Order: sequence, then C-alpha cells, then structure tokens
Amino acid sequence: MATNTTTKKNVGSDDYALSRVPRDQRLGFWTMLLQWLAQSGSISQFTLGATIGVGMTFKGAFLAFTLGAVILEVVIFAIGLAGMREGLATPMLTRWIGFGRNGSALVSFVIAVSLVGWFGVQNTIFGTSVSALVGGPAWVWCVAAGLAITVLVIFGFRYMALFAKIVTPLFFALVAWSVTSTLADHSIGDLISSPAPGPTIPLAVAATAIAGGYMTGAIVSPEMTRYNRKGSHVFLQSASSMILSEYIVGLTGVLLGHLVKSNQVSHIVLSTSGAIGVIVVLMSTAKINDWNLYGSSLGVVNFFQVVFGKRLHRGAVTVALGLAGTLLSAVGIMTHFTEFLSVLGVAIPPVGGIVVAEYWVVRRMRKPLDETRESGTLPTSSPTWVPLSIVIWIAAFCVGKYVTVGIPALNSLATAFALYSVLGLLGLVRPYGTSALDDEDTTTAPAAPDATPVGAA
Repeated sequence: MATNTTTKKNVGSDDYALSRVPRDQRLGFWTMLLQWLAQSGSISQFTLGATIGVGMTFKGAFLAFTLGAVILEVVIFAIGLAGMREGLATPMLTRWIGFGRNGSALVSFVIAVSLVGWFGVQNTIFGTSVSALVGGPAWVWCVAAGLAITVLVIFGFRYMALFAKIVTPLFFALVAWSVTSTLADHSIGDLISSPAPGPTIPLAVAATAIAGGYMTGAIVSPEMTRYNRKGSHVFLQSASSMILSEYIVGLTGVLLGHLVKSNQVSHIVLSTSGAIGVIVVLMSTAKINDWNLYGSSLGVVNFFQVVFGKRLHRGAVTVALGLAGTLLSAVGIMTHFTEFLSVLGVAIPPVGGIVVAEYWVVRRMRKPLDETRESGTLPTSSPTWVPLSIVIWIAAFCVGKYVTVGIPALNSLATAFALYSVLGLLGLVRPYGTSALDDEDTTTAPAAPDATPVGAA
C-alpha cells in the first residue's frame, strides 16, 4: 500500500513502465499516425538526402532509400507488432522473449545509456543551431531545450502525442512551402537526370546511412506500438512514416543536393520561412528528441527493478535523466561520446534480431505471455537467465563491428536472428532459473491520474 501512495505523489505519468498497456488505454489510428509521422519531420533527414544526392544520381538515391526503407519497415513491423500484441516496451518484452529477467537488465542498460546519450548529443546540436540562428550562448539554448523536453516527457506518451498533433502538420506545411518556392524556378526533370555533383557514394554506404541511422529507433519501436490497437495500424503507420521520411523528405533532399551541389540545405527552409519557420523547425527537432528521453526512462525503470528490486516512477526517472542530459549537453561534454554511442548503435540491433527470432520463429519462451495476454496481466514469473542469448548477442555485435562488408547494423541484426533461430529450433537455447515478479507487476496496472485520452482519435 505504501508503494502505491508513493507512486501517486510523483509528478507525471508512470506510463505502464512495468506492466502491459491496457486495451482501453490504447490510442486511435490518427493520433498514433501523427506520432509516427513526427519522427519523419526533421531537417536532418533533408540533410541526409542532400548528402546522398551529392554523391549519387537520383536513380541511385531512389534505390538506396528503397533498400533502407524496406529493411527498416521489416524490422519495425516484426518487433513493433510484438509490442502491440503484448502492450509491452522493449525492456519488459525481453524478460520473456529471448533474454530472461537478468538479461533484460543488460538490454535495458544498453538502451538507456544509448538513448539518453543521443538525447544529450541532439540537445547540443539543437542549442548550437539556435545560437547560430538567433544569437546568444549555446549553453543557454541547450538548457532551455533540455528542460522543455524533460517537462513534456515527464507527463508521458499522451502529451507527447498531443505535441505531435500540433507540430507535425505545421512542420510539413512549412517545409512544403519553402521547398516548393525554391524548386519553382528550376526544372525538376533536369535535376532528376543530372549526374552526381560530388564524389561517388557506393550503394552500400548510402544504405548504411539510411537504414543504420534509424535502426536503434526500429528496435525500440514497441515503446510506441504498445499503444496501438491493431496490428494493421502498426503496419500502415510505420509504412506511412517510411514513405514520408525516405521517399518524400529524403528524395527531396536529393534534389536540393543536386540543386545547390552541397549537403548544406537546411538554410533553404530556414532562410525562406522567417522567425515562425525557425520556431516550427526547432519544435519538430524537439519532437524527435523527446523519444530518446522517453525510451531511456523506460529502460532505467526496468533496470532498477531487476537489479536493485526497487520500482522507480518513470516520471521521476525522466527528471533525473533529463537534468543529467541537459547539463552534460550545456557544458559540451556529450559531443565527445558520439563514437561510443555509435558503438552502442551496433550493439542494439542484435536485441531486435533475438526478439523477432524468439517471438515469431522459435516461440518457446512466449507461452506465459500468450496465457496472460487476454487478461491484461503479466505472468507471475519469468526465466532468470538465457545464457546462450548473451553469447549470440556478443557474437552478432562482433560481426556488426568488425565485418566491413554490408551495413553494420543490419549485419549484427541478421546474425543474431539467424543464430538464435537455428540454435533455438534445435533446442539449444534454454532458460535457466525462474524469477518471480513483484505482486504489483502481475496485475493490470491502474490508469494513471492523467490517463484521460488526450487527443485520442
């Protein structure tokens, strides 16, 4: 009883961090679609398209974006559908799917460190960009942005969805106007048929930048899809995001790269849209970065519950992570960790490969989830360790890190999927030990005090 009282006093929403999202708390199609599309709304995607366009023809870039989009969509749908069915985020899902209770703590730690790290890095870029555009010390803008995002994430998924409803249409309307104005005086046909203006970029390198850059986001897609109502919604929404992000935003960036013969295209939007446009662009950047902080908070909650036996409130964890990430970005430390974070980016895809292999192919550990899914509860126990999964994880990471052919993130994911599928079907992947869940985690989580469906469609 004391635990529940403490939880109610916390600021913000716990967002079912250690339980299934109840069916009556799932969100409608259009609300979730805007969440997905918000992930496509970033100037950085135009820059990526322009970078590829400088080194590839439009036809080559189209093939690269197609390859990247197909890879990402397959991964997102396979793991996102599992998250939707179970109503669980990736850290909790791995307790029963592939890793066991203790293994899920390792997964949670890697995800949490990676995402909060990228939150700090993106916040640094955010502050530096604003400083260059409007003046003022970069650290001030870092603090302002970091605190604003932290406050938003404290209150959870529903308020993030509401923010997406506001920002996403504004961003794409602004970008459409700016880009259309820029391209109006040029022949689209000539830009499409023009040769690459810079050094050639191989297809594999371009596909690596496209698919590898968002692979971590694909692996943690259950953080979002657990709020979906139907599997068809997961597919349609994620596919729509891929189409918008890769084919519309990315290929428009390719055309702009051919036009200005450089990847420095962000000024096209910013210079033609005025102060309001700058604000909208910055808000859209914040809308993407809030997912880094949100996913990190879920990972930390699961990690502490497993390792220390303490159930932390997700809102309180968000405050701690947000303040830490904001402080480190303000003093300029986070930019020194980008190489380390890139290494973690290769370590996370194998988690997705193992989850997909166990949930959809091997299917030897998911039975307790099948038995409790209809009631909305969690199984009363979970495996403690799955040692061979850790071995597979390490082996797949080594393939992604040291094999120089292909896409590193995809190499590590595919290796983990193949190894786990084969060894699992042979009966060699076996859990060891059984760990009981706390009583509070085996029941359906009550609706949070702020669980009124904000903007639910």
